[in-house]
Amino acid sequence: MTGRTTDVAIVGGGLVGAWTAFFLARRGQRVTVLEKGVVGAQSSGVNFGNLRLQGRFPGQYPLSLRSQALWEEFEALTGEDCEFEQSGHLYLAYDAEEHARLESYAEVSESYGLAIERLEPADLRRRWPWLGQQAVAATFSARDATANPRLATPAVMRAAARHGASVRENTRVVDIGRSGDGFTLALANGETLSCGALVNSAGAWALEIAERFGETAPLFPAGPPQFVTEPFPYLIAPSIQAIDGSVIFRQIPRGNVILAGYPRTAADPQANRAPVPPAKTLAAMRALARVAPVLAQCHVIRVWSGIEAYLPDMIPVIGPSQTTAGLFHAFGFCGHGFQIGPGVGACLSEMILDGGTQTPLAPFGIGRFRSATQVSEKFRKEFD
Repeated sequence: MTGRTTDVAIVGGGLVGAWTAFFLARRGQRVTVLEKGVVGAQSSGVNFGNLRLQGRFPGQYPLSLRSQALWEEFEALTGEDCEFEQSGHLYLAYDAEEHARLESYAEVSESYGLAIERLEPADLRRRWPWLGQQAVAATFSARDATANPRLATPAVMRAAARHGASVRENTRVVDIGRSGDGFTLALANGETLSCGALVNSAGAWALEIAERFGETAPLFPAGPPQFVTEPFPYLIAPSIQAIDGSVIFRQIPRGNVILAGYPRTAADPQANRAPVPPAKTLAAMRALARVAPVLAQCHVIRVWSGIEAYLPDMIPVIGPSQTTAGLFHAFGFCGHGFQIGPGVGACLSEMILDGGTQTPLAPFGIGRFRSATQVSEKFRKEFD
């Protein structure tokens, strides 16, 4: 059995693992990323690519704003292009109740310094005349953006490697144990890896690590149904979302429309599958036609999903273990991890190297789950 050592081992080669490796390696740490498949193949690579600021959980705004600043410097940091487009995000409300919810989102966003533009139906007709006429109100955030999830994580991981990180794909961890003040990881190929600090960014598989150290969370998997249409002349600049969650869509410069439909679909982490039933495609296209009738005749040319990890409070776990010094968790991003990924990686690197971070992370501690709380059937059905 071959043994190696590293300062920090990161289990999970998604966007959070990549950014954590990047910031640690940039500060001279020996970092090893262990990914059971290929980098960015799970939720980090199959999501909508939304870098939305408005409408987030209030306690997430300091982290979210820090992350957006890093996205805005993506090319300078990594030396690569991720198709970052700061074209804004438009939220649409269709009745008085949704309008009130939209206003609540706007007030919270503004309290953290985000500029929110409130729009009436006449404003919508003037600026986006191809939208349907049913919306009663909207809000627009110009700083919101998008990026290509297929490009982003591999680019960050390559940048981490250029700073000296070791990135090991197709490398499965089969056992993890305490070794003095650090950890020893057994790999499926018979190797062992010793490290001083361990980052658990294993996505839907993260509980396998947390539970080895006496911690748990009511984590469950689900898949985000995603669709892309044939290309048509470029028309739509911002991302557009119905606030009821029925549809979100954007057009890329090549002309294709990317859309996501809700509710999510069932996922099986063991089989590594999250198939999208045909009925979800039809539902997504109906929702798209309501919001933008001009797109009603578009043809879907590809459908996909992936495996995301969810928690009942829709708030991720980020921060140090409550039972084991040197262990740090980052999982359960509930479909919102793409935007905050850079900030999470920066914060984890600071916690590991400096003993703490200035970015508030109190709401995200794993200690809020003292036992494996059962997920209600009502909540689960929202993801079937």
